[in-house]
Amino acid sequence: MNDYFRELNAAEEAGQDTSAILEKIENFDSHVVPIIADIDAGFGNEEATYLLTKQMIEAGACAIQVENQVSDAKQCGHQAGKVTVPHEDYIAKINAIRYAFLELGVEDGVIVARTDSEGASLTQKIPVSNEPGDLASQYIDFIEMEEVTLENAKENDSLLKHNGKLVRPVRLQNGLYQFREETNIDRVVLDCVTALENGADLLWIETPTPDVAHIKMMVDRIKEQQPKAKLVYNNSPSFNWTLNFRKQIIAQWEEEGKDLSAYNKDDLMSADYDGTELDTAADEAARNFQRDASREAGVFHHLITLPTYHTTALSVHELAKGYFGEDGMLAYAAGVQRKEIREGIACVKHQAMAGSDLGDDHKEIFSGENALKAGGGKNTMNQF
Repeated sequence: MNDYFRELNAAEEAGQDTSAILEKIENFDSHVVPIIADIDAGFGNEEATYLLTKQMIEAGACAIQVENQVSDAKQCGHQAGKVTVPHEDYIAKINAIRYAFLELGVEDGVIVARTDSEGASLTQKIPVSNEPGDLASQYIDFIEMEEVTLENAKENDSLLKHNGKLVRPVRLQNGLYQFREETNIDRVVLDCVTALENGADLLWIETPTPDVAHIKMMVDRIKEQQPKAKLVYNNSPSFNWTLNFRKQIIAQWEEEGKDLSAYNKDDLMSADYDGTELDTAADEAARNFQRDASREAGVFHHLITLPTYHTTALSVHELAKGYFGEDGMLAYAAGVQRKEIREGIACVKHQAMAGSDLGDDHKEIFSGENALKAGGGKNTMNQF
């Protein structure tokens, strides 16, 4: 906007027609980006979740993402050791988030409910069931149990009557309870259906691999109960995208009976396969992943976590390799700055991006001819 006003002033001083630049100013689009604020598991109980959500909304968030892990045992969604909470606890946090939105007058605030149940095998507590088949009862059904009698039960054991039998929930030394194997997908489906029934707008399912068929399988089951379910999907750098798609292509070719003797399935990440038919097919799958997942699996919004972390690391690595090698300063001149100029990247004028032009204009407004400005003939930004 400041550049537009500079252009307007220059046009006025030159006696030129200013209608075009005035139209730019009057129809200026600030490009405010809607923000999904990730609050992990709420950083505490439902009150802490409410207070944090208020701060996020006041800072500009229009959507809040909250997951069903235990706050004080929170793990990355792509790592082991994840511990989930009963649905009643998670619903309380969804309620807290909605309350914060409404209290601040945001009636269309978006809640993204994330489940980590596919990779989580533990829970911290057993909820109270008031009648067979209720939500707590369904959660308890997922817990690993062993049948016992009062005679062989240990002192201080926690026992339950479950399906007419006396059972002991399997409990680890750290006090956490173990879920039964092969229940993770059923837990994901119940988590998602329950979240949508209790005020969530979008779903987020953390998966171990970027596999459209696998995502579709879960979303199809959810849509049997919630036909309008929409998914946010994390196109995460935690996945090895090349390896995953090469594996998927090899599995597809194997099913089709194609000769795979040219490939070592235990070393598919090898650079020897770069540029091969396998590499081409896998890259095409990666190129189409967003489109395929949206069409086939109901993914409504794709996001990618940590891209700037990885792009910064790679670009600094490439720059350092050239700068301290044979290329010297050419590594920056050709590898960075020239590309910025050719692509029209505004950051090539980093002083302006830091506010020097705007500061000069303010100084001139405030101090008139006494303003000590950074711009002028010796300003290196003039080289651009």
